Amino acid sequence: MSNLKEILIKKKSCKSVWFMRQAGRYLPEFRNLRNKNPDFINLCLNSELSSKITLQPIERFDLDSAIIFSDILMVPYALGQDVKFSKDLGPELSKFNVDMFLDNNEKIFSKKLEPVYKAINITRKKLDKKKTLISFIGAPWTILVYILNLKKNKKDLDVNKLEDKKLNLDLVIKELIKYLCIHINNQINAGADVVQVFDSWAGLIPENKIKEYCYLPNLEIINFCKKNKIPNICFPKGIKQKYEEFNNFVKPDGISLDPEVDPTWAKNNLKNVVLQGGLAPQVLLKNDKEMIEGATKYIKAFKNVPYIFNLGHGLLPETDPDKVMKLIKFYRNFDE
Repeated sequence: MSNLKEILIKKKSCKSVWFMRQAGRYLPEFRNLRNKNPDFINLCLNSELSSKITLQPIERFDLDSAIIFSDILMVPYALGQDVKFSKDLGPELSKFNVDMFLDNNEKIFSKKLEPVYKAINITRKKLDKKKTLISFIGAPWTILVYILNLKKNKKDLDVNKLEDKKLNLDLVIKELIKYLCIHINNQINAGADVVQVFDSWAGLIPENKIKEYCYLPNLEIINFCKKNKIPNICFPKGIKQKYEEFNNFVKPDGISLDPEVDPTWAKNNLKNVVLQGGLAPQVLLKNDKEMIEGATKYIKAFKNVPYIFNLGHGLLPETDPDKVMKLIKFYRNFDE
């Protein structure tokens, strides 16, 4: 059994492999399309091209799962914020207007994202029925980082903005959770099998706010998934040994590990959950011997426990696709 949905439901040990950002800049076939479509948001809203990009790594590598080509910032876009992607600068969002944000409409929100759901529907029809189609959202905290422009740099946030009472932060988070759950439901109804919740900036949450901004919002979303029988994976990147507390509190079906989490520690401390990933994406930039050694560490650590082979973050743009193929073949042929 390699179907990711079945693994998450039954929590059985078996071989399954896919990669975060597997449809992206490291593939020449993607770059060809991207060069012809410079507006990233419009590309995500082009259902045919989004589906085509989603299937590119499946056609090249025969991975066990496809993850829909989209972005976590499609939600702020659908909630009325201008979102632009500039080369080398990343995403840029217009100034957050709390009154406009709280005046959104569920039907308009879903209508704006209809092309994303159409892309999922197209992909599900083209994808082998044995393969899993993954949808995703950004966790509320990570979305907040972007919509409030909290990032000073990759390691620091302007947390003072969170103290602004005019922001009505509790209500903003509540609204975000509502619309994120709508987005999950719409993606599943369109044909997705699983949802992954990316809390990419969880590691930057102030120590005394981790429960408020990370555990509780993720719990609400996972409870929604469980209520609706939606298999789910959480990725609270950067929280180190708080992974254990997160797992015990939120109780997701699966949990993605970042490279800072020791695999042996994870095996011993993260219980009743399917483990995923962990291998640093930079390992694929090294020579074959070092790459294989890195992969072997994770494969051996997670022997006889439910584990999905993946990376600890997304594939890097400079990754050689041939190295990806070598890694996949090594994993599939690994026999201790």
